[in-house]
Parts: sequence; structure tokens; C-alpha cells
Amino acid sequence: MISAKKFWQEWRGFFIFMLLMFLFRSAVADWYEVPTGSMKPTIIEGDRIFVNKLAYKLRVPFTLIPIASWDAPKHNDIVVFDSPVEAQRLIKRVVGLPGDKIEIINNQLYVNNVVAQYHTADQTPVLKYWEDSNDKPELLNETFDGKEHRITILPRRDSPARNFGPYVVPAQHYFMMGDNRDNSADSRYIGPVDQKYILGRANSVILSFSHSERYLQALQ
Repeated sequence: MISAKKFWQEWRGFFIFMLLMFLFRSAVADWYEVPTGSMKPTIIEGDRIFVNKLAYKLRVPFTLIPIASWDAPKHNDIVVFDSPVEAQRLIKRVVGLPGDKIEIINNQLYVNNVVAQYHTADQTPVLKYWEDSNDKPELLNETFDGKEHRITILPRRDSPARNFGPYVVPAQHYFMMGDNRDNSADSRYIGPVDQKYILGRANSVILSFSHSERYLQALQ
């Protein structure tokens, strides 16, 4: 029978490597598989997302306890966070900062009384990402706070979240929305997200089994 000392000598390198890897994933960077289509067309189901956990702060590994902070989420950041109402990890876009007034009127976003700008986007991704869907969504380019990204609007008109607010985001909280506006359980339903639950900023798609051209695609 192998002794505990000999076992440790033979396997310590492996255990040290695993410990360092878990520490790295907990505090520095990690990757997540996206389970839903709430961020389509920016991110699709099954995409593996690289998350920079040092984007805003450094935490004690395996906890939410901050050690140091140097930045905060900004408008249009795509972030990973723990849902405030469910034991679930979500990925959404930041549309409201602490103190912002958020209002949605007929699916148009207003931030501090300034309406986002919209125009029709390239519809090609509809053929790629909604092959088996009976819906025929429309892709729009949405611009606010100087940045543009695509969003999805589904043809149905019965979504209660198409009109929301006005709502002022509380201190130390952020208002999140999915780019798939009519199919996203975001802050319109779960409320604002406490900054302590924001785990990091999603920087890029590192792997997508659905469409090879999405490998290493930067998120915006």
C-alpha cells in the first residue's frame, strides 16, 4: 500500500496546479457557457464567454468580499452576475447606473430622459440563429451613450416589459437588460442588481459550437 507521504510526493504537483487553477478562475478570469438566448444576437445559446473578473475589483477567492476596487460598470458593459432572486448566474447588458432614471416606452429605451436611437440592422443573423423558430424577429441597431449594438425585437406585441418605469436606479445597484428584448428575464422582472453580485465583465466569445465565425469574437 502506498504511503501518504509517497502519494503526496507523486501527486502534489497536480494538486497544486488544480488549486492555482481554481484560485485563478475564482478571482482573476473565468469562462461561462451561456444557457439561454436572452442576449441574442450578440451572444447565442451555448457560447463560451470569457469573463474578466479583475475588470472592476479584486475579491477574496471563493467569496464576494472585495479586497480592492478600481473601476465600476459603465453603460453598455456586458456583465456576468448572480441573480438577486434566483440561484442562477446571468449575463446581461448594463443600461442603468446608480441614480439613472430608466424608462421604456413601446420598446424604446430612455436613460435620464434621453431616448436611444434605432435603425434597421443587417437581418442576416436571423437566418443563422432562429432556424427552428416560428417567430420572425427584427434586428435593430440601438445607440445610447455613444455606443451602438444590435438588439432583437420579436413580432408579438403582448410583452408587458415593452413599457416600464420611470424607475430610478438605487445607489450601488445597476439596471440590466438582455439584447433579446422580448425574451429576457432582466431588471424589468428581477429588479436592479447589487454591485456585490457583479462577478466581472464579459469580454469575448471564446468558443461557439453553433457558428465557427464567432470564435474569439469581441463583445460590444
